[in-house]
This record gives sequence, structure tokens and C-alpha cells, in this order.
Amino acid sequence: MRRMEHQGRVKSLRYTPLQQRGGLNQRRMSHPSIALKHPVGTRRSLEKWFLQQVFKSIGPAPIRVVLEDGVEMSPPGATPVATVFIQDLRTLAALVFDPEVAFGEAYAERRIEVEGDLAELMVAAYESWPSGGADRGRYQWLTSKWMAWWQANTLQGSRENVHRHYDLGNDFYKLWLDRELVYTCAYFPSPSATLEEAQEAKMDYICRKLQLRNGDKVVEAGCGWGSLALYMAQHYGVSVKAFNISREQILYARQSAAERGLGGQVEFIEDDYRNVSGKFDAFVSVGMLEHVGPSHYAEFGEVIHRSVGEEGRGLLHFIGRNSKGDFSRWIRKRIFPGAYAPTLGEAMKVFEPWHYSVLDVENLRLHYAQTLRHWLDRFEKSSEQVLEMYGPWLQRAWRLYLAGSIAGFRTGTLQLFQIAFAGAKCQPPLWTRAPLYAETGASK
Repeated sequence: MRRMEHQGRVKSLRYTPLQQRGGLNQRRMSHPSIALKHPVGTRRSLEKWFLQQVFKSIGPAPIRVVLEDGVEMSPPGATPVATVFIQDLRTLAALVFDPEVAFGEAYAERRIEVEGDLAELMVAAYESWPSGGADRGRYQWLTSKWMAWWQANTLQGSRENVHRHYDLGNDFYKLWLDRELVYTCAYFPSPSATLEEAQEAKMDYICRKLQLRNGDKVVEAGCGWGSLALYMAQHYGVSVKAFNISREQILYARQSAAERGLGGQVEFIEDDYRNVSGKFDAFVSVGMLEHVGPSHYAEFGEVIHRSVGEEGRGLLHFIGRNSKGDFSRWIRKRIFPGAYAPTLGEAMKVFEPWHYSVLDVENLRLHYAQTLRHWLDRFEKSSEQVLEMYGPWLQRAWRLYLAGSIAGFRTGTLQLFQIAFAGAKCQPPLWTRAPLYAETGASK
């Protein structure tokens, strides 16, 4: 019914010569090899119909859409936050059929250009879209399920998925992450904190939630470039075994441990979380549950129980959702294969079979939007280097990925949950939350 409400809300087409628009270079918009040969009247009728269908799909988003020949459309009474230039009729038709994937593909291939702030454009689209995201038609549903099967996070599948995302090269991530290469949501004690300050604050916040004590043995599943494991060892006197299946990240983490003289306290192991062995006081996983997949949550819980038993404690930090839904199909196709963001209810399947007590749940959604804005700003400042290293397709695809992620967290399509938990025989020393906000560790 909500999609029906948007019919008839789009104002009439205005025919503006391309040369009078300003904005986009005409040569860049033209592409003779894919031009459609229709009489002007027939072509413009098709364009009008396709544009109307696009706005019916996404709702009355305050966006101005301009076609190759100057035809444009935007919702009545709205001040557009950005202008979308579409190169050809085939791209427009694809947006009608599958707007989410078609937009991502066309933007990465320069068949779509955006004038204005890309993140604000995505926010406007997310807020307007009747379902708060991609259309859930039969085609979209089928392709999503096929993708989930094809990218399943089996032992071999997880390696392939992780390799595609994290092994692009450490030099790529150094261009736009903080100096410690923390590729997860930061924690901003104040909105004015720098990215470096916020990432250090996040690591210390996690240590306090874990209630780490000198001499504790900690296991980390999915350690990235090793920043948290090294921080725990250096600032809290614990020993850490950290597991990861990204070769690039593990080699970097081992080198960092050696340079800091922490090789005796931290061991970085290139292996899957399912192969964790040993007994530990605490279990931590930051930004990895998204790679596990709901069909493996019980298995993940068994690994936790095997590691810390009923006496231990732990923390999971992960991207989530308020209601069940698949991750963006375009992001899974091009950027983040195998990704799935669970609801809190789904995440409980990790804990419930082992009777773990949930001690604390916090949502840092807006902190992730802030983190992503820092990443995107740094990415843009390094965009020429990205272009030289990887070419225009990756440059544009990752720009869209970061901008779309900002929109996801700003609009509530995505959440960022931290769950602290403990076994039945664990006696957590915290009586109140006050120690979480004390000036310790990174806050001193």
C-alpha cells in the first residue's frame, strides 16, 4: 500500500537543453555505442514512464534526476539535496527493474554521475524508500537467496569472502583508516574527538566492558590488523591469542607485535574461528559476527563455550538491524561478500544454548555514522592515490560503499551493537556502570 501512495506525486517532466544545465559535461554523458534509436516523441514517452516508475519504487525522495537529453524529474515541492545524471535509457530502465544493484553498478561504471553530497543523496533515498531499503520483489528476493548460498560462510567460503574484502592491500587501507588501522566503529567521547582518539577510546571501552585484569588470558576471533589485541596486552597486561584468516592482516599484525616488543604476550594465528582451541578468561570479537552468518551462530556459540566455559566472560561488537533483512545485494556482490547483519534476537542464538547471561547491550549507531564520515573524508583526500593504485571502478565503488554505509547508520537501517556476556559461574566485579566511564586507560 505504501508504494501505491507515491503514485501521482512526481511533477511533470521539464525539457531543459543539456547545454543550459551547467553541472555535467555533455561529452561525458554521451555514449553513441549504446544510444537507442527512437523517434523523439517515443523516446521521451519512455523516459517519462521510466522516471515515474523509479520514483514509485523509491518514493518521493528529494532528488533531481536528469537524463542525457536534458529531460528531468523531481518530486513536487521538494528542494533536491543532489542531482543524479543518468547517461542512457538502458541505465534508466535497469533502475526500474532493480534500483539498488543497478544504481551501484552504474555509478561505479560512470553511467551515473552525482552532483552534490553523495552521502546526503543516499540518506534521502533511504528515508524515502517505502521499505527503508531495497525493493523486496520476487527477483530481488531470489537473487538475495542465491547470493547467500553462493557466498556461504563455510570454512572455504569464509576464506574466499575475507580475501576479496580485506586482502586488497594494506597500503589501500592505510590511506583512509586511522594510524592503528582499526576498521570497525569508533567510540567518540565527544563529537569533536579525532578519529585516532575515538578508535583508542573504543579499544579502551571494550577492555573495561570485558573487565580485563592483569594476567588474564584472552582469545580474539577476527583480529583485523591486530590493534585491539596489542592494546589489550600493552595497557591491561593480558596475554592474547588472536585468530584471523586474512593473510595480509596477520602478517601486518605479527610485524607490529614484534616492533612493539609484545611478541611474548600476543600470538596472531592465521586460522578460522572454528578452530580456536585452549582455555581463556575472556572472549572478544569485534566486527566479525557479520562474517559468520545465522546458520553458523550455534557453532559460533559452541566455540565461545569451548573457550571460556561457564566461568568466562566476553563481548561481541557487530553491525546489526532492528528487524530481519538481508544485507545490501550490491555491497555483497561488489564489496563485502557473505555479509549478514543480525537482529538482537538472532544474535541471541549465539548465547542461549549455553545459558550465557547478557550483562550489557549498547547501540553505537551514530558513532558508526561519525566513523564512516571520517573514513569517507580521508578516502576523498586520497582518491587520486586510490585511482592510481586500483583504477576508477574501485575508486567509485568504494566511495559509494562508504557513503551508503553512512546513510544506513544515520537513518537506522543499520545498527551497531555491543553485547557483554558472562557464563553462569562468572562473578563479574562491576556493581554499576560507573567504571565504564571512569578515566582509565585511553582516557587518562
